[in-house]
This record gives sequence, structure tokens and C-alpha cells, in this order.
Amino acid sequence: MLENIFANAEQRMKKSLELLRHELAGIRAGRASPGLIEHLEVNYYGTLMPLNQLATISAPEPRMLVVQPWDRTLLPEIEKAILKAELGLTPKVEANLVRIPIPPLTEERRRELAKLCSKLTEDARVAVRNVRRDFIEEIKKLEKEKKISEDDAKGAQKKIQEITDEFIKKLDDLLAKKQGEIMER
Repeated sequence: MLENIFANAEQRMKKSLELLRHELAGIRAGRASPGLIEHLEVNYYGTLMPLNQLATISAPEPRMLVVQPWDRTLLPEIEKAILKAELGLTPKVEANLVRIPIPPLTEERRRELAKLCSKLTEDARVAVRNVRRDFIEEIKKLEKEKKISEDDAKGAQKKIQEITDEFIKKLDDLLAKKQGEIMER
């Protein structure tokens, strides 16, 4: 019974970690990363689809992204989607691909992006703490219903706190890594 609680808590906390990882991948650091644009919605014959399902996205150089659509007629739509996303990027359409030079970040913009990363990480921490609260309440309920002993309840709450601390550390490590990438020149 308690093992299921621990596994469920860990699984829900892992979702918060993965969501943060995905959100941070979309934040522009100093170098080119396909994660920056792969989620952009492109109009594909009246249907919005993620760019990574319509084209190959690569970073052949540290400051250049290349998008090669499988259907050349999508080039103008891809260009529109990139401009509409307001990422500060200017795509250049060529014969059968789109080149996107990644300009260097200003110091002010770096600080703004670092602050945004901090906010996203804090939101993830709050989500992890909410999971902790939910499962501690569940443990207290089991104790109240006499399904587990007081000692088991205390041990289980301690274990939930350990799992929480582990995930908070992982979130902080992700933040430190991303902020390091952003501030790097």
C-alpha cells in the first residue's frame, strides 16, 4: 500500500521535472538548439502541426538552425510561424530549406531569460510540493482510518519528504545548468 503511494508520488513529481525540462529547452540560450523551434505550430493545409512533424531541424553550427521541410510548399508557412513566435529570430528562406541565424544575446536579455528560468523552476518546485502535500494527506488519512500504524505513517511521511528533496535538487540542477548556458558568452 505504501509502496504504491511512494511510486505514485515519484511518478507525479517526475512529470513536473519533465515539463520543466521541456519548457527550458524552448528557452533560447546563446547557442542554436532544435528545441527552440520544434514545437512551433505550422499551418499545414488548414491544420496546425508541430514543426518537428513536418521537417528535419538541425543545428549544423553553434549559431545556426536549419529547417528542411519534407514538403517544399511549406517554406513560406514555416517562415511565418517562426516570425509569429516572436523569438527574435529572422529566418532566411532558400531553395528547399530555411536557415535561421541565432544572434548573440545582449546582457540584459540574458538576465531576463535567467529570471524566466528561475520562475519556471519555482513553478515546478511548487508543483512538486503540492504532490508532497497530497500524499502526506493520504498517509494521514490511512493512519486515521487505522489502516497503518502511527510509526508507519511517520516513516512514510519521512520517505515522501526524501523523494521531494531529491526532485527539488534535480529541478535546481536543471536550473543551474540552463542559467549557465544562458550566461555563457
